[in-house]
Amino acid sequence: MNTQDKICARCARVIEPRKKWLSQWEQIKYCSEQCRKRRELRSYETQILELLRTRGAGKTICPSELLNEAERQNKALMEEVRISARRLVSLGAIVITQKGKIVDPSKAKGPIRLKLKH
Repeated sequence: MNTQDKICARCARVIEPRKKWLSQWEQIKYCSEQCRKRRELRSYETQILELLRTRGAGKTICPSELLNEAERQNKALMEEVRISARRLVSLGAIVITQKGKIVDPSKAKGPIRLKLKH
């Protein structure tokens, strides 16, 4: 029974083990039925990294900066940007901050900032 932390293949959140999953833990790829059904996802990872590199070392960006004004009103698109950010955190490329402090991307709610990892 291996219950090491796993990251959801879609949303990049930590998968919380459920009792019914423990016997098949190695096959679990998604944190929920919703993520399993919605496998397709736009990737903003390259754009995030490019914008952060353009900004310079130690600077942060808001995820909304990747979208135009109309797209910022679309909650689903904003969540896709946040998902891309969580994936970059799991790869060790960036960190997510709130009020200047690094936060757990799986639990961060509200406004966040993205920053290149040193």
